Amino acid sequence: MLILTRKKGETIQIGPDIEITVTAIQGDQIKLGITAPKHVEIHRKEVWLDIQTENTKASEGVTNLTSLLKNVKKSQND
Repeated sequence: MLILTRKKGETIQIGPDIEITVTAIQGDQIKLGITAPKHVEIHRKEVWLDIQTENTKASEGVTNLTSLLKNVKKSQND
């Protein structure tokens, strides 16, 4: 993990396209502004983890449906 110290108004550059700016500091909370291309998804980690969980659940449903359809097709051919 890279740890950087920044003050309000200072920026971190990630590659040519992503810029993170410290916009406010209040007690133990900071506010960050993120500039990135539209195709780059940006989420808080807890939201990203929820999305991954939901995607996994959805793909399990597709896998179960695919297995069910294969079994139906197999039984029709028997």
